[in-house]
This record gives sequence, structure tokens and C-alpha cells, in this order.
Amino acid sequence: MRHEALFYQTEENRKVSCRLCPHRCVIADGKLGYCGVRKNIDGNLFSMIYGSVSSACADAIEKKPLYHFFPGSRTFSIGSLGCNMRCGHCQNWQIAHSRIDNSDRDTSYVSPEELVLRSLENGCKGISWTYNEPTIWIEYAIDGAKLAKEKGLYTVFVTNGYIEPDALDAIGPFLDAYRVDIKGLDSYPPKDSSGTDIKVSEELQDSRHCFYRDVTGIKSVKPILDAAIRAKSKWDMHVEIITNVVPGYNDGTEELHDIAGWIVQNLGEETPWHVSRFHPYLELSHVPSTPVSTLESAREIGIEEGLKYVYIGNVPGHEWENTYCHSCGKMLIERAGFSVRTFEIMDGMCTSCNAKVPVVGGFG
Repeated sequence: MRHEALFYQTEENRKVSCRLCPHRCVIADGKLGYCGVRKNIDGNLFSMIYGSVSSACADAIEKKPLYHFFPGSRTFSIGSLGCNMRCGHCQNWQIAHSRIDNSDRDTSYVSPEELVLRSLENGCKGISWTYNEPTIWIEYAIDGAKLAKEKGLYTVFVTNGYIEPDALDAIGPFLDAYRVDIKGLDSYPPKDSSGTDIKVSEELQDSRHCFYRDVTGIKSVKPILDAAIRAKSKWDMHVEIITNVVPGYNDGTEELHDIAGWIVQNLGEETPWHVSRFHPYLELSHVPSTPVSTLESAREIGIEEGLKYVYIGNVPGHEWENTYCHSCGKMLIERAGFSVRTFEIMDGMCTSCNAKVPVVGGFG
């Protein structure tokens, strides 16, 4: 459904300047932005996917993954079309890489009111905007989140984090949890204090991958880091971080130390960090699966940097998909895939030693 967009400015010659994400697309009349779903029509910008749902499912909050937010609960998960990144190994590429001018994916219109109703009818405690990037249908997310909060539902963004501050501030009052990817910290080429690229040799450029440059189609991780800090510090959202560890791209010891250290310094030692296993797919089909030993090393790095809760993902049955008390070591949440088997937290504390455990909401 067409809906006039938020966050844009009109320019000369019927162009518009989108201010939703750091791409800041300047879009000519009749053309689409980088995301493929925001269109200039007669000098005004429109979202072409308001309420256009490509995917919907009532599933476990652990699938996002969110491990410290209403454990064991069901969330009504929805997605649409398009994205403001071009990850070459995207598991949802059929929808995320779709554009409204060439998509063969079917969508159904779901009003914000119907979205909330479906969530309640399916016994869900909340709504998660996921599958494709939620930022690019911010108008719909804001309207749906407002209604969800009125009905006592929690709200979640499963996001790449590439969003402008004003857009985040618009939905901030209505968003409870922010699960964001931090794929790496090597925003290459490096920049000086004014934001200008520093020229470096080709040899140095080739010496290491920059995940964001090489894989996602954006130049810098800085807006993503700034948004994560803003979500937590300004809007008091529950934030969890995920890093899909890809061999040869972002699995270096130094980079993993940098990511974990950044989380501790900027989001706090109690912030959950999920290090997940990569499997060959699409443009990265030539890359082998992440060795489990690499993920175990990444977890140890996180603990060394001061994080209290580091999880290993995409390795079913691994002991570090469970939550343990950071004080006495007792298993507090036993997981089997996306299911919670046992829950040993009462009133926010370990049932064995009474240490505080940072989990939002009760079980189920």
C-alpha cells in the first residue's frame, strides 16, 4: 500500500532527499531509493510497502535471537520487502533483495489494527519486525508499535541498525527491544576527524576484509554503532548484539576483541553477545562453515573483554546456548534450539545464589 513517507526533503527539479537511513538517497521523480521500496512520485516520497506483509509467523523470541527478553514467549514476527543493505549471504534474500518494481513475491495488506489482533489471537506477547530490514517501512512500524503498546504487547526490531537518529527517535518511545547485527568494526577506508577518507596503499587495503564494504554495500559501521548506543541510552531499549562469524572476513582475533570490547564500553558488560555459525550461501558459497572451535574462541574473547553473557548460535545442542549465572555458575535457562526447557530465575535473581540476572520479563 502506498503511504507518504516520513523523513524526506524536497529538492530542485522534483527530486527528493530521503533522510531515513545513512544512504541519504537523492531520488529523481519516478525512481526508487537504494532500498527499492521508497519512491519519488511527482516530487513527494512514498513508502510503497505500508502494511505489505510478505512473511508472518508466531514463533519463539529465542529465534531472533533474544535470550534475555521474555524468555520462552511467542512473538508475532512480520516482514515485508526490501533492505538498505546488500549482504551477499542473506538468508532472506528473496524478500530482502526484492524491489517493488521487479518483485515476484506476493504480499498481503495487514493494517496496524489487524496486526495487533493477529498477535493476540495467536497467543503472542509481542510483535517483532524482522525477516527484512524493519527501518525501511518505519511508517508502518511506528503505527503498529503504538497500537501494540496500547494493548500491552512488547515490540521488537530485528535490525541491521542502519538508521538515522531522527528516525530512531520517532519509534524509540514505542520500541522495547533492539536486536542488532554488528558484523565487524573495520570500517574501511579509515577516516580522519572530519570524516574524510584517508588514502592508504592498495597493499594495505587488500590485507584484510572490511565486512561492511565487501559484503553489505555500505562504507562505515559508525551509524550502526551510534544507533545501538542511542537505542539503549536515550530510549532504554533492551539491546542484544549478534555477530555472524564468517571465516576469512570477520573471524580475526583482533577484530573479535574489538567488537567485544566495544560492547562492554558502550553498552555494558551485561549486554548479551551472540556469536553465530556461518554456513556457505549465495555469493559466499565458496566460504566454509565456521568451525565450532572458532565460535568457542570468540566466546572466550568476549568473556576476557568483560562480557558476562556470550552465546554460541547455529550450533544446536551446544552448552553455550544456555544461560549460566555469572556468579555461581548455575544453569539458569536451559535451551533446546528455540525452546526453553528450564528457567531458574526468580524476581530477577539466580535461584541458587541470589545474584542479579539481567532478564526482561518473566518466563513464557
